[in-house]
Amino acid sequence: MKRPICAVVAVITVSLSLGAAGCMPEPERPARDAAGNTTGWTQPPQILSVQQADASLIFVGRAEPGARVVLRNDQGAAYAAAADPDGRFEIRMAAPRGLLLLRPETQIGQDAARSPDRLLIIDGGRGPIAVLRPGGPTRRLDPAPVLGAVDSDAQSVLASGRTAARGQRLEISAAGDTLDVLSGEGGRWSVLLGPVGSGQTVRVGEQTFAWPGPGAAGSDLQIDRAGAGWRVGWAGPGGAYQWTWLPDAPAPA
Repeated sequence: MKRPICAVVAVITVSLSLGAAGCMPEPERPARDAAGNTTGWTQPPQILSVQQADASLIFVGRAEPGARVVLRNDQGAAYAAAADPDGRFEIRMAAPRGLLLLRPETQIGQDAARSPDRLLIIDGGRGPIAVLRPGGPTRRLDPAPVLGAVDSDAQSVLASGRTAARGQRLEISAAGDTLDVLSGEGGRWSVLLGPVGSGQTVRVGEQTFAWPGPGAAGSDLQIDRAGAGWRVGWAGPGGAYQWTWLPDAPAPA
């Protein structure tokens, strides 16, 4: 059966069921000036891209103009930079060894806005680099295939990825269902799939991917090789568990 999707779905309007089960983004906090007066609302930063230069990773994003942006992990390591007057920031770090999971936050004076997202770096940047989003589609930053990620919880399966340009039409087939999707801003697309079981294939255009399915819930973060990709089990801010499968990037030409 084929179902047309008429809307551009760079940002999908439906989320995984866990989004309503305790993984909603944290409320924004009011920013204050030096005198303690409320000046507006502090917005969490957005990480938009990554550049790899020698042994360094450079993350580029947007935040409130003049805000201090921090990427922090649970072990206390932190990487920071200030946003310029246009809200653009760059955070440079030495490529980590192994795995690194970071949480972005914005600091203005004494106030901080923590993002519900997580920045995941696998194998020091030699593996996938992605922004994990509770209840929403993962955003791959590395040179991923057209299917960048499959996110799932106990009930829903969400596929997402990127094409070369905005407005490209994709045919996506999974679990006997076929959908037509248009890519949106930056070529991004995401779509909620039907009940796709472990080991079933997801076909995007001319490429076919064997989705290994979720694993067994355990620690707050677990990563393993699963099929032709990496499977990540992680707990969002509300404690709800989500699985993200990141297909391997294509080999360099």
